[in-house]
Parts: sequence; C-alpha cells; structure tokens
Amino acid sequence: MKRKSGILMPVSSLYGDYSIGNFGKSAFEFIDFIADCGFSVWQVLPFTVTDEYNSPYKSFSAFGGNPYFVDPEKLFEDGLISEDDLENSKQKTPFVAEYERLGKERLPLLRKASLNNKNTAEVDGFIESHPRIEAFCRFMTLREQNGGKRWQEWQSDEITDFETLNMWKFIQYEFFTQWTAVKNYAESKGISIIGDIPIYVSDDSCDVWENRSLFELNEKGYPTSVAGVPPDYFAEDGQLWGNPLYDWNEMKKDGFGWWRERMDHALEMFDGVRIDHFRAIESYWAVDSEETTAKNGVWRKGPGIEFINAIKENHEDKLIIAEDLGDITDEVRALVDESGFPGMRVFQFGFLDDGNSIHMPHNYIRNSVAYSGTHDNNTLFGFLWESSEDVRRRALEYCGFPGGDWGGACPLFLRTLFESVSDLVIIPIQDFLMYGSDTRINTPGVSGGNWSYRVTKEQLLNADREFFKSLNRIYKR
Repeated sequence: MKRKSGILMPVSSLYGDYSIGNFGKSAFEFIDFIADCGFSVWQVLPFTVTDEYNSPYKSFSAFGGNPYFVDPEKLFEDGLISEDDLENSKQKTPFVAEYERLGKERLPLLRKASLNNKNTAEVDGFIESHPRIEAFCRFMTLREQNGGKRWQEWQSDEITDFETLNMWKFIQYEFFTQWTAVKNYAESKGISIIGDIPIYVSDDSCDVWENRSLFELNEKGYPTSVAGVPPDYFAEDGQLWGNPLYDWNEMKKDGFGWWRERMDHALEMFDGVRIDHFRAIESYWAVDSEETTAKNGVWRKGPGIEFINAIKENHEDKLIIAEDLGDITDEVRALVDESGFPGMRVFQFGFLDDGNSIHMPHNYIRNSVAYSGTHDNNTLFGFLWESSEDVRRRALEYCGFPGGDWGGACPLFLRTLFESVSDLVIIPIQDFLMYGSDTRINTPGVSGGNWSYRVTKEQLLNADREFFKSLNRIYKR
C-alpha cells in the first residue's frame, strides 16, 4: 500500500436537491474537489437499503442497492419522468436528510420511471447476470405483497405483482449503472473508492430468507442467538444489535460460498473494502435472543484464518481493511497480522487513558489505516470539547498545542496524523471541515437522530484546501 490520504463521507451526506445525496452531479463534483485537495481515496459507508432508523448497517439485503441513491435528474434526462416530477421531488427542508419524505415519495417516482422505461432488455440482462440482486427484487416484491410483514410472517411466497417486481429490477439496474459511471470517473481522476461491509445481516432480509441453513434460526425462522458487543467505550450496557448469527460450520461446507459471493460483489463495486467488526472472525459475542441488553452474552470462536483465506482468494490486489476496534485480544491481533490486512488506528482512542495506546500516533505501523475518527465517533472538535479535562490535556500536549482557542488544535491533530507512518490516513468530512458534534453521523446505541448530516457545496468551497494540499505534499501522501 502506497502512502495515501482520503476522506470518509457516506453518499447520503453529499449536497444536492433531492433529500439525500445520490449518484448525480454532486458525486462527480466531490471527486473533483478531493482530488484538487491532494487526496486519492474516498471511503463510503454501505450502499444497502437502510432500516427504520436510517442506518445502512441493518438492511433487507447485503447485495441490493439503496433506491434513494438513484439520481432523479438522470431519470429526467432519459425521459422517464417529467419536469414536474423532477421539481416535485426536490428538497423541501434545506440541508437535512429528508428520510420521512423519501419513504413516502421516492418509490412512487421510481415506479413511474420503471413504467416509462422501454429499455427492458438491458434491465433483464443485468438482473439475469446478478442472481443475488434478482433474489433481492423478488424479496422486496413479496414483502410488499404480504403487507410489509417480516418474511417469517408471509402468507405466500408466490409472485403475483409483476409491476412491483419490474420496478425493483429497474431500480437495481439504474443504481448499479449510475454507480459504475461515478466509479469510472473517480478512477479517471486517480481516486480509489473504499466500500464498507457490515459483518452481519438483518434477520428480516433476503440473505436469511434465501439461505436459512446458514444462520442460527428456530423452526419459525427467528434467531435463537443474536449479535452484539459487550459493554465498551461507546455503551455501558454493550450494544444489542439483534442480527442473526452465522452457522459457521454449515458455511464451511461449501468453502464459505455465500461470503465469497459477497466479497466478489463488493470488490466489483469498489477498489477496496473495510470489513466492519472484524474481530468477530476470531471470536464473536453471542446473546440469547430473549435478552434485552448485550450484557449477558458469551464469546464464541469464529471461523478464523480459514474464512479469511477463502474471501481473499482472487482479491490479492485489492485493499481489505480489518476494523479491529472494540474489545481486542492478543488472539484478534494475531489473526489480523496473519491475514495481512491493515488494521485501524483511531486518534481519539489514543488519549482515553494515560497508557501507551496503539492508537497514539507514535505507535502506528505502516500497514495500518489511521483515522481521526470513524462514523461512530464524535467529530474531532466535538471530542476535544466534550472530553474530560485529563483526556483533553493529554491530546493537546501530545500535539504541541501552545494554548488559546481549542479550535486551533484540530489542524495540529490532523498534521500529527498525516506525518505518521500509517500508509493510509482517512479523515471524516466533518474533521476536514473542523466542525463540532452537531454534525456527527452516528452515536452507537442511540436509535434516533443519526445518519442525517449533509454537507453543503458552500461549506466545501469555503474549506481550507491549501492546508490539506500542503499536508499531502509535505508528508508524501
């Protein structure tokens, strides 16, 4: 891995006129912008359909694309919706993600575009060549036919609503076609795009519905044990995610075939990926499905290096990042080392106590990805403002802050990251802009108020591009 730097920003946070960011002109402009600042990586969050809390980490499919990322302007240019349709789909409340409105209005718009589409042969050809996407389209159609109920409660799994099925096929064709154009443009500008693979899937998903034997389920299809993490820095009761656990013994029988398909799919879409909650591959926290918190779980051994070797096959030239955060043991560290994947270092974690943490920049290694924070962290300025006096003092002292307004410390923090030996440095867009905690993406363990941050074009244009150009030039990134 060469020395590089990049920006972490979900597509949903892009500016634009259509309620959340999408694959339209703002995506192309953002690529131009970060290239001009000297960055060569854009890291995104999952592209999957979001859940009721707008999170992309619990979806109806690990393979299907989020309909909200389809650019309405492209549909208008192709003659699939009218000018009035386009105007009516524009943002009504400035600067925020309008998820509630999208939930009511966007699928009807896409249905209209689907009905007007005459390019059915290309849509059908794409779907036929992507069987996991085809299964997702069937799943979403059956879900609608069964009144939006969970698949475990369906009365029928026979498709009768072919209009809805064709709509979902059209949506997926548009999603992946539009994304390919964005990715190709990024490549032309020297920008690599890193995706994100959630370790688990939702129990109410096409993945579980289609592959029940690969999960720990009861006879009705509900999980017997669920995923989470024990109490940690983010949540004193732990985090009870509720995802079904994999039956790893069953998955081994075909060499982890479902997972290999998942990696093939992701690494066709992206130049590299981050595997979320990588530590579960060594051992994972299992909680009885009747529990109400994650406190009373147990550790179980994961699939280990056999699994890693399977998903690496044919992807040796791709960047795969191990999200080795949380309750990390010597066994997890050994597995990361054996995998050859770069692990993560998070600046904010380096100062939580007075120890010699691996997250302090002087302890970074070359084969690592250094972050000022992740999508689950506070912003850098928010961290500084809300930390205890001891934590703040350690961080300020470490970076040689001379005193004064704390806002002036953020450039020093970022400089410290850029001068580290880590091959890749990634900073969230909020830290690029040096914004406070009101722009935070996600607070783990809190169901509401997340995933709504959007940047504006004016904010990007007013950012200190020369500062980041200099960091990338001086530190050879």
